[in-house]
Amino acid sequence: MNFRTILRAAMLGVLISGSPVADAYAQTLQISQGRTQTALRVPLNRAIVLESDVPFAELSVANPLIADIATLSERTVYVLGKLPGRTTLTLLGADGRLITNVEVQVTPDIAEFKERLRELLPRERIEVRTANDGIVLSGTVSSVQKVDQAMEIAERYAPGRTLNLMNVGGTQQVQLKVRFAEMSRNLGKQLSASVGISGTDLNAGGQPAGGFTGNTSLDSNAGTMQLSFGTNSLGFNVLLEALETQGAVRTLSEPNLTALSGQTASFLAGGEFPIPTIDDDGNVGVEFKPFGVTLDFTPTVVDSDIINLVLNTEVSSVDFSETVALGNGAEVPALSNRRASTTVELRDGQSFAIAGILQDDFSDSKTQVPFLGDIPILGALFRSARYQRNQTELVIIVTAHLVQPTSGATLAVPTDRIRPPTENELFLYGRVTGSQTNTNASSRGNGAAAQDFSGNYGYVLE
Repeated sequence: MNFRTILRAAMLGVLISGSPVADAYAQTLQISQGRTQTALRVPLNRAIVLESDVPFAELSVANPLIADIATLSERTVYVLGKLPGRTTLTLLGADGRLITNVEVQVTPDIAEFKERLRELLPRERIEVRTANDGIVLSGTVSSVQKVDQAMEIAERYAPGRTLNLMNVGGTQQVQLKVRFAEMSRNLGKQLSASVGISGTDLNAGGQPAGGFTGNTSLDSNAGTMQLSFGTNSLGFNVLLEALETQGAVRTLSEPNLTALSGQTASFLAGGEFPIPTIDDDGNVGVEFKPFGVTLDFTPTVVDSDIINLVLNTEVSSVDFSETVALGNGAEVPALSNRRASTTVELRDGQSFAIAGILQDDFSDSKTQVPFLGDIPILGALFRSARYQRNQTELVIIVTAHLVQPTSGATLAVPTDRIRPPTENELFLYGRVTGSQTNTNASSRGNGAAAQDFSGNYGYVLE
């Protein structure tokens, strides 16, 4: 094989690799007879031209599947990386003596990969290294989403051979504040009348009837009034009932919970009630159903201050107005639920009203004596009317904050300012709690615990 044939083969290898000769860079072998040279790194599917200080007569490669070689001259070697791995390049002189052994390491081509990372993720400090036939990513990035994007790009260059050693910097703990606000109002009105007539006393023996008598009774608590009048032989009873009921219920719950980015946190403030169960063998067991305020959420810090929330929240209460009879006098109450499940994205400190409901129920009914109830004005004495209206308004608001841990000396709890009473305070003055003291607060420094909260206050630390 002459020099021109070798040169054509070398040019063909350059075309296959997609890298022209002008782009290949040369390295000069520092010949030291009988000693192994420093490892030579060759990018995958790219070529390197090596120049020797002394002429060589023969060269060979231990594993031609990893690297292919061609001689361009008696001092120049063309090395093409074919598969990731390590092999040995041997150079022999004209007398057959060993000139040198060169360790050739073919690694994935990460030059283009680094360029893509700088273009797509310019603000991230990501270091790229090779490990055998894979890629290792290290450094500190701003969010979990950036980690996923970098790993997805790396998979395009080394599928299944990418190692993630990146760390996520910045604040990665999310505090979620959820406010449940519900207002329920009901109004009921009822107006009814009844008339009773008693006949002649048949045992009077034809005696003339006595004088006219009348009686009136008023029950203000029940909203009823009864009129009775007539003679001994004939009596009239009129019963008037007018009822009006009004009620309002306010429900407010504010669960707060903190979780690490990407982790799920759960919260329950309530209880559990037992429900009898029967298995396939007829054995009776007990299953507990939770009720109260439940909160499950998974936060993910997408960017420096953008938070993705997967949220499941519920407010439930035991409803004894609707029960299920199980026999032997056992009854299972129902649950009244207000539930919301959603995924939202918001910035640090922003709020979302994730759920809201306005419910207005109206019903009325009328019962009457046929024909008599249709008489104008007087017909009101022979009919009953009922009116009922229920209104409910519910809203759920979530607020997300990026938080960091703080010193315990700056946190206060409601029990810090309450102490048990002394015997004199309890028995002589009737105090159920001791007098307030700032001893504990002052010992903690000038933090939140040292503040004076007079009046209503909560556990929110500003």
